[in-house]
Amino acid sequence: MITPIDIEAPQGRLILPQVQAIRDILDNDCVAIVLKEKEVDAFLRKTQIKPKLAITDSQIFLQAAASVPESIPLTGFSVVLARHKGDFDNYLKGTPKVAELKDGDKVLILESCSHHVSCDDIGRVKIPRWLSDFTGKKLDYTVVTGLDNIPGKINDYAIVVQCGGCVLTIKQVISRLKPAVDAGVPVTNYGMLIAYIQGIYDRAIQPFVKNLSDGSEYL
Repeated sequence: MITPIDIEAPQGRLILPQVQAIRDILDNDCVAIVLKEKEVDAFLRKTQIKPKLAITDSQIFLQAAASVPESIPLTGFSVVLARHKGDFDNYLKGTPKVAELKDGDKVLILESCSHHVSCDDIGRVKIPRWLSDFTGKKLDYTVVTGLDNIPGKINDYAIVVQCGGCVLTIKQVISRLKPAVDAGVPVTNYGMLIAYIQGIYDRAIQPFVKNLSDGSEYL
């Protein structure tokens, strides 16, 4: 587990997705090794341990991918949440649609919790910046927190980006996205979107799919 301690990390604790992952690992009688990103290379080299799975903070996917050999499956905490309690089938269908965004398209970003917003906030700053850089388009971003009403009509938006949803139940995530899915609006989540625009989407979802050609078979 690769957990950077940056400006967005809460003082004195880990973020909830990381805590939930550690608990699930322990519940399944496995061993959780938790490292900061700068420790990964030395740890793998010195210990010769080959983990069954590496999970990284999605914001450092590229750095983690460079440190973790291809022989070790790699995914992100937000991708784990997408598979565990997100609308994973529709995320698989919707994520590649980011490549089809056009100038003026509206992007809806759904945050499930109200947290302290930093100067480099993932939903308000980083994802819009990365997505705009990736598409080369002028996009219109709307961020909605918690269960606040979504401005306008859902089909006004070209794509909906849901956060990991660590504070929500499966039912709440599915219900939150249902209007978009019913209207045919593509949906994705933070980790899957970041993996896609950083070019490691197939590797990030591979631990959860058998057939990458259509994403229809799951482990």
